[in-house]
Amino acid sequence: MLDEQLKTQLSAYLERVQQPFELVASLDDSETARDMLELLTTIQALRSDKITLRTDGNDARKPSFTLQRVGAANSLRFAGLPLGHEFTSLVLALLWTGGHPPKVEPEVIEQIAALTPADGSDFNFEVYMSLTCHNCPDVVQALSLMAIVNPQIKTTVIEGGAFQQEVADREIMAVPMVFMNGQVFASGRMTVEEIVAKLDTGAAARDAAKLSAKAPYDVLIVGGGPAGAAAAVYAARKGIRTGVAAERFGGQVNDTLAIENYISVLETDGPKFAAALEAHTRAYDVDIMNLQRADKLIPASEPGGLIGVQLANGATLQSKTVILSTGARWRNVNVPGEAEYKNKGVAYCPHCDGPLFKGKRVSVIGGGNSGVEAAIDLAGIVQHVTLVEFADQLKADAVLVNKLKSLPNVTIHTNAQTTEITGADGKVNGLKYKDRATNVEHLVPLEGVFVQIGLVPNTEWLKGTVELSKFGEIIVDSHGRTNIPGVFAAGDCTTVPFKQIVIAAGDGSKAALSAFDHLIRMPVVARPAAATPAAQRVVEPA
Repeated sequence: MLDEQLKTQLSAYLERVQQPFELVASLDDSETARDMLELLTTIQALRSDKITLRTDGNDARKPSFTLQRVGAANSLRFAGLPLGHEFTSLVLALLWTGGHPPKVEPEVIEQIAALTPADGSDFNFEVYMSLTCHNCPDVVQALSLMAIVNPQIKTTVIEGGAFQQEVADREIMAVPMVFMNGQVFASGRMTVEEIVAKLDTGAAARDAAKLSAKAPYDVLIVGGGPAGAAAAVYAARKGIRTGVAAERFGGQVNDTLAIENYISVLETDGPKFAAALEAHTRAYDVDIMNLQRADKLIPASEPGGLIGVQLANGATLQSKTVILSTGARWRNVNVPGEAEYKNKGVAYCPHCDGPLFKGKRVSVIGGGNSGVEAAIDLAGIVQHVTLVEFADQLKADAVLVNKLKSLPNVTIHTNAQTTEITGADGKVNGLKYKDRATNVEHLVPLEGVFVQIGLVPNTEWLKGTVELSKFGEIIVDSHGRTNIPGVFAAGDCTTVPFKQIVIAAGDGSKAALSAFDHLIRMPVVARPAAATPAAQRVVEPA
């Protein structure tokens, strides 16, 4: 189950366990149960003085196991094997259950501990994940931590591949999918702070008052992706007061799987790269305000005055200069059925949700690099892939196109306009497209549609203030300046061509240097001369 190298690493981690706890397994006669028993036996043997293994569990969901701290009422259960991307989640759960402190802000831990359902019962969470989903660990780890900290929070982590009938019965077609007390609570990537904020209804007002009370910044960066992180590092290194307000630190990088073209980094993945961006930013004196969505830009009322950024929670931050780096998001195809069947067959992340369509028929909309890469990836999992591209030829790199065309279970339709995503009984059952050459409409029977048609800049909130292009991008000059004095922009939300991580990081650095140049050239506000104390006056001799 675990090779010797992994056992050695796990043994070193388990040395940090301080409090005794039990692993209680509920097993059946399946192969997964045998693998689970082997895994749990290995874990117990590596720290037998603190970890006890029992196999007398009687939970209805088998195979599964709980982590139960001795003398505590916490409830965390893993149903199926937490391996793949979730092995780290298991290791952290072992450490946290064993008393090792999590790397979470103390105020967040206090907020978790204080959560209480209004009716005095419990929060019962079920989170469905797949072992190949790179968005799932954040949610799994957040809900695991919450169950360990607060005995009124019960969490069950379910590996969809081991409970396929359950997944089908609950019509789960995208992960991570979270249920609370039997009802859908959320889907997609979420941080522990986001989950807590959703449960703690008074958190937003408290946060707004706290943020509004902050002193003005020299540079305020809106957005925490590669552009925003680079801007923050460059600004902070100038010794000026720097703040970052980000809806999700790391931005869209969090949803990227492989990154192989960031110079000097041979290979990494999106979540690791996003974590590195945040760690680098936090290494400097930067005030990071995460989970904050900007709603309005308030230009200075006079030359050299303060610029305001109003947040969705009602708070207003002020700064001498502002750098806009709000990035972009996946573009919707905007046809009937897309919104209706989102997470019911319509998906946007092939790496996360692809395994849920194993052996089924799917379509990919989009023939650029993202679309072709998605089709290649899915072809190894699903029964058949139909790629639909609006243009008369695929726009992806030739090497990717050649690879796609070599696959036996892929059909390619170019010059094809998607007109509708059809469904029945709450799930996708087909895709309609029109041949643009003949105007003939076709229906492709299938169970899943993956939309991969590019990006939309996150700039709607800036309309009427900053000058935007016809595509909604912020218009910038060679220094990252916008049409508003003191306001700069960088990254995928701007007119700079080629939306790449390395380009966004460079643009963020440039915008920070431009903002600093703007600051040092601002006129100094004259201050009234202070009277010289009598004891310090020089009296010339008569």
